[in-house]
Amino acid sequence: MSDRPPDGPPAGTGTTARRRGRPPRTESADTRDRILTAAREEFSERGFEKTSVRGIAKAAEVDSALVHHYFGTKEQVFEAAITQSFAPAIEAPKAIEEGPLDGVGERLVRFFFGIWENPATRAPLLAIVRSAVTNETAAAVFRRIVATQVLSRIAGRLDLPDAELRAELAAAQLVGTAMLRYVIKVEPLASTDPEQIIARLAPVVQGHLTGP
Repeated sequence: MSDRPPDGPPAGTGTTARRRGRPPRTESADTRDRILTAAREEFSERGFEKTSVRGIAKAAEVDSALVHHYFGTKEQVFEAAITQSFAPAIEAPKAIEEGPLDGVGERLVRFFFGIWENPATRAPLLAIVRSAVTNETAAAVFRRIVATQVLSRIAGRLDLPDAELRAELAAAQLVGTAMLRYVIKVEPLASTDPEQIIARLAPVVQGHLTGP
């Protein structure tokens, strides 16, 4: 009879050995999403200047090193949070494709206010705008994403010599209205029915995009 112990884990180690190395992909994705969620909340509440990587890590219940591991600097965390939060607005150029150009103004304005009137999508957008107006680094990130992800795509579908300027003027009209209504909350604009605002803004945006 052999004195060899039965096969199995060494005594005192339990039945499951601790995993080493990189975390599973699903765990990594969950951690990354948790950091982004915490970052959006921190930037929204504190603005870019007062938000820190340490604060984001604490809110996400992770080590600060993990924030750097997934995103790098605070600016890169901010850009990642903006890109994710700005995803609904990136769909805006499709409003130009869904019908004739003579109705694009109303479609675009209606799409824009649909995003801002939804509390789930408004909160992260507020974080973006508040940070961009108080910090030049945040503003530069915001400008880059707006220019590359939204304005250039809208301009590319207009097929006009001054398409880029037209797209920027339309965006200025919409962003300016959003600032006054949702950020500064100027009355009576802040409490006016969205349909009334859409009815007034649509012809102006239409003029910017396709007018003479």
